[in-house]
Amino acid sequence: MEEAWLLVLMGMVGVVMGGYPTVTPSVGQVWPRPQMMKTEDTYMVIRPNTFKFSTVGHDCDILQEALKRYIRIMFKSHWDPETQTNQPWRKDTGFKGYLDGVSVSLLTPCEANPHQNMDEHYEIKIDSPDAPGEGTIISQSIWGMLRGLETFSQLLVPDASAYSINSTQIMDYPRFAFRGLMLDTSRHYLPVSKIQETLDLMAMNKLNVFHWHIVDDQSFPYVSAAFPNLSKLGAFSSRHVYTADDLHTVVEYARLRGIRVLPEFDTPGHTKSWGPGQPGLLTPCYKESVPDGTFGPIDPTNHNTYDFLKTFFTEITSHFSDHYVHLGGDEVSFSCWESNPNITKFMDKHNITGSYNKLEEIYISKLLDIIANLPTKNGYLVWQEVFDNDVEIASDTVVHIWKNENLPIAWKNELDKVTSRGYHTILSSCWYLNYISYGVDWYKYYECDPQDFNGTDGQKQLVLGGEACIWGEYVDRTNLTPRTWPRASVVAEKLWSSSAHTSSTAEASPRLEEHRCRLLSRGYDVEPIWPSFCSADVN
Repeated sequence: MEEAWLLVLMGMVGVVMGGYPTVTPSVGQVWPRPQMMKTEDTYMVIRPNTFKFSTVGHDCDILQEALKRYIRIMFKSHWDPETQTNQPWRKDTGFKGYLDGVSVSLLTPCEANPHQNMDEHYEIKIDSPDAPGEGTIISQSIWGMLRGLETFSQLLVPDASAYSINSTQIMDYPRFAFRGLMLDTSRHYLPVSKIQETLDLMAMNKLNVFHWHIVDDQSFPYVSAAFPNLSKLGAFSSRHVYTADDLHTVVEYARLRGIRVLPEFDTPGHTKSWGPGQPGLLTPCYKESVPDGTFGPIDPTNHNTYDFLKTFFTEITSHFSDHYVHLGGDEVSFSCWESNPNITKFMDKHNITGSYNKLEEIYISKLLDIIANLPTKNGYLVWQEVFDNDVEIASDTVVHIWKNENLPIAWKNELDKVTSRGYHTILSSCWYLNYISYGVDWYKYYECDPQDFNGTDGQKQLVLGGEACIWGEYVDRTNLTPRTWPRASVVAEKLWSSSAHTSSTAEASPRLEEHRCRLLSRGYDVEPIWPSFCSADVN
């Protein structure tokens, strides 16, 4: 009897095509939400086989690559050039004609590389009052043009044989300059192709900093020309490594999408994988005055340590064009230093008493001095422990806040403390995407705001932005994309859009559902965020 009723119900569903998705997606809305956007009910039609971009003003390789890329992105799912024809569009009172081209107006020469203070403003006009029947994307910079192209691609609404686009005017720019995503490639190796896929998705969400946590305790996949044994003895295998060519591939792929690559080589802790390839670098741990065969953080008392670091970071910074490098400094355990008699003698000799924080300060200060005086004159970020442990750091240090301890007040207090001392900062505490739970979990990401703390307006201006983090203990190439997206999209909107436009999860829900379906239609296996159905989903 139950089976018969089930068959009846299945038949009814098949006929009626019923269903009750949690949220009905919006149509033709942009994610992240633009600062200013005005649309009309009127629309124009874009036919893929006649549409083209035309450049006005300045041009460069980044722009030309972007124009070709966005033609592929826009028409990927609904257009087969072998079968499409110029079919007439159904005309109604809202139809304003065919948009067969959009002019791309770049007002200044292209910069070579994205950077901290890059201009990402852009403007879009589609059938505007001052230019009826025309389409234009305008920007002062190549980076703004890239963001404008992404927005334009999201305005298109597919139909059977063409696309419609509403008469639209947009003026847009980011709220925060630093909008990042961190990937950990030590706990599990991520193929370059998966990193490139992540960069594509970052560009589609207007994130602009790829924080590459390349090495950690578990493995050392970076192949160093100066110290080849680091990867030879520290990587999982000879296949699980990143060569200089791989680094160049990632940096160039990111550059063409307006994304900075921020490398992190975390020291003095999180360095167990460094030890086999660089004898004498790590501190031998003792038990009852005898070495126990284990090793702790980098030995800050060995003068050879700093010669190694200078050579190593000179090489590292030659591979990355960004001004900044992340130096880590988190979770440094002092127990091994405490057990080592040579460390004790060094502290006695230099009148270092009490906390081992001073020993960490000696190390960090020397490292910061090395980085500041490299040929590339780099700036740097450090995790919040360096600040919390009262290490004396340079005034231009960027402090990366990550601790949460399940208490929002903790990171809010930390923001207040860091900025009251005059340091720039970025926030990750509420955006650890590797922590997953059953059910709808993105609301908490959307409710986190990097300027939501008790500080002055001047303090809040020191917040550069934030980044979502994907730590790799339980993440590899098989689940990287679905675990990260569209949850990282939520962070992206919080960092791009105005605070006034990102105060309501209810308002954001239909747009996020549309955006998730958009990413799925572009070929990315992004997770569902609740029970739903995407019309472009092949399954």
